[in-house]
Amino acid sequence: MKENMLVMNKKNFLGAVCVAVAFAAVTTACGDGTTRSTGLEFSRNMYDPIAYNPDQPNNNFKNKQTAQTPPAGTDPIGFERFGADFKNTVEDYTRAGAEVTNPLPVTKENLAAGEHLFIANCAVCHGKEGKGDGSITKDRQVTDSRGTRKLENFPPPPSYAQSSGANSSRGGLMADLTVGKIYHTIYYGLNTMGSHASQLNPEERWKVVMYVQELQKK
Repeated sequence: MKENMLVMNKKNFLGAVCVAVAFAAVTTACGDGTTRSTGLEFSRNMYDPIAYNPDQPNNNFKNKQTAQTPPAGTDPIGFERFGADFKNTVEDYTRAGAEVTNPLPVTKENLAAGEHLFIANCAVCHGKEGKGDGSITKDRQVTDSRGTRKLENFPPPPSYAQSSGANSSRGGLMADLTVGKIYHTIYYGLNTMGSHASQLNPEERWKVVMYVQELQKK
């Protein structure tokens, strides 16, 4: 008998707690009809950011602005300085060839990555071995609902290989191009080759440069 009463008391207690919680939730969530308040809110930091938005006033600074002008000589996160220091001119192409060096070490991993990136982004024109025999330089045709037609051929770029003795359009042998000149060309493009600055990030460009230098040795 006592056990049954204890069970009933527990059920009544839990029921009363549930009713109280539900009542509190309803009453606190309801507004008074004159404001847009939603009542008590849980964990506001989950959706109200603590940090200032760039356009918000900020009393932590003398000028009351959140977005501050960066100190002179600093670079934004993710900014690649090459485009700021070297313009798309023949003079800066030559200067880059004399001043710029590859910041990445020559390793098997970097060369393998460079080969993969070269094949994915460059081989369609330059060919897998850099000999200028990519697929879009050859006769091609396509067949679709309009029938069979030939595709436009692109002029083959000069070979990188030392054994080919090909000349660059800007003078000198392709096999003698320095890392700075190769990087400058990848960044800005040249002749029918467009810029690959948006397709390859700085580290990827340097890996491609590294692999091109291996092709120059052949």
